[in-house]
Amino acid sequence: MEEPVEALAAPVMIAALDGWIDAAGAATNAADHLATDAERVVDFEGDVLFDFRSRRPTLDIIDGTLTEVSWPGLSIDRAGIEGRDLLVLHGAEPDFRWRELGDSILQVCLRLGVVEWVSLGTIPAAVPHTRPVPVLGTASAPGLLKHEVQQGPEGLLRVPSAALSTIEMAVTGSGIPAVGFYGQVPHYVGGPFAAATLALLDHLGRHLGITVPLGDLPEQAMTQRQRLDAAAASDEDTREYIERLERLVGEEQRIPSGDEIAQEFERFLRNQGGDRPADPAGPD
Repeated sequence: MEEPVEALAAPVMIAALDGWIDAAGAATNAADHLATDAERVVDFEGDVLFDFRSRRPTLDIIDGTLTEVSWPGLSIDRAGIEGRDLLVLHGAEPDFRWRELGDSILQVCLRLGVVEWVSLGTIPAAVPHTRPVPVLGTASAPGLLKHEVQQGPEGLLRVPSAALSTIEMAVTGSGIPAVGFYGQVPHYVGGPFAAATLALLDHLGRHLGITVPLGDLPEQAMTQRQRLDAAAASDEDTREYIERLERLVGEEQRIPSGDEIAQEFERFLRNQGGDRPADPAGPD
């Protein structure tokens, strides 16, 4: 690990991993956006974390010559926004050693003086793309969520865990407070969904009291919205389905029940034929 030379200013660890709880890749896109031009602080050893037959490296072949292999990775980068130090944990969800990784990341947090942990995720949901992206909140203690973020769902929700959640619990076990922001992505969206990325960055910025530069994300969101609108307009069944979702959601955003969220997870498990969907935002 290469630690920053100068002291960090009340650093916050912001974490998002691909795969599970990353519908449409919107959460990792948010983390990658924060880490643009950031300083690398930690590189984790991929050979001990990943199953390369399950998550194969990408091979570039140019004119019949094997040119470059891009390996899945996991890292922590340091970014600064408005004088606030952000440590961004992002990359591929590990296949192995989740408990050891949680302990290692906890030690990094303690060594660098992390004052808060923020998890970012996105989940498939029965919501229309025509409405603002609903964001659920989690918190390790009462009073941590700000700005009327809805915490939920109420009661017991039992779903397959993501590595991100196990790491968060290892960190909070040491006393570091944690919150999570989880955007709900329409389950019929099969590609990138910048609107959810924007919603997560908005909630993160308001929570930390900073303005996160958004780059071209608003333009991406507008283009994707136009494409989805056009697809819906060209198919009567799709249009009627989206209208039904709009009636279900109503004018007021609501927290889905634990049963509703669990049903969405189960549906995606069935559609993908396993417990690790390759594209958690894939179409029905």
